[in-house]
Amino acid sequence: MIAFTKMHGIGNDFVMLDGIERAFPDASLPPLARAMSDRRYGIGSDGIILVDKDDAGLSMRMWNPDGSESEMCGNGVRCFAKFVHDRHYATGNFIPVETGAGSLVLELLEDGKVRVDMGKARLTRGEIGMIGPPDQMVVDQPFLMPDGSTLPGTAVSMGNPHLVLFVDNAASVPLEQWGPALERNEAFPNRVNVHFAMVERPTSIVQRTWERGAGATLACGTGACAVGVAAFLTGRGARETSIRLPGGVLDIRYAEDGTVYMTGPAEYSFEGEWPAG
Repeated sequence: MIAFTKMHGIGNDFVMLDGIERAFPDASLPPLARAMSDRRYGIGSDGIILVDKDDAGLSMRMWNPDGSESEMCGNGVRCFAKFVHDRHYATGNFIPVETGAGSLVLELLEDGKVRVDMGKARLTRGEIGMIGPPDQMVVDQPFLMPDGSTLPGTAVSMGNPHLVLFVDNAASVPLEQWGPALERNEAFPNRVNVHFAMVERPTSIVQRTWERGAGATLACGTGACAVGVAAFLTGRGARETSIRLPGGVLDIRYAEDGTVYMTGPAEYSFEGEWPAG
């Protein structure tokens, strides 16, 4: 049997696997992600997270429900911080971790929330993984919607690619139709996370998300970072912004040096065992 822990960050939920206690061959993880994440026949989640450790320190890897591996997950990395702290794999309030998006530092706050130094936002086509001139930024460029309309879009990478589209009414967006179409927009060869953002005021933004490889989710941490950055770049938002997602609120700070900080909760749901083999 495979022991697991179910956790979530404002409704973005994950199956946590302890790779320190038990080795998981790489080939086993995509099918495990598909089976465990299934909300009818499995545990149900927005992906699985492998907690691991080697001579260089702690590491985190994440697989989407479709079995594809993601470079990073903002809500997942906060769950990772709480998991390794509570299992005494890390000591102190500052926890360094290696991810597919590079090295991050996680800070456990006194109120139980986790602040993450997400590193610097990456803004050029080459850094994001888009076609076109590699040094060019994509800020408030028109993107064609499935109904023939266009919306201003800004592309940002937080180690994984994001497309932020500003709308007047986030609730009216047909997410289940527009999300999968834009996820596979030809400008993003490796697909993209799609976010529809409605600015209430410069310090408050409403976000709805279609995640690459997962579909509609209650929250997306790296996406909230991208929304905060995109809002500032386009003159819609402040450097410090509260992002309201269906699952809850994340606080985003886009520092003057380009570093993005994300603060939010991480919670346990339950523990259990999964049949092995």
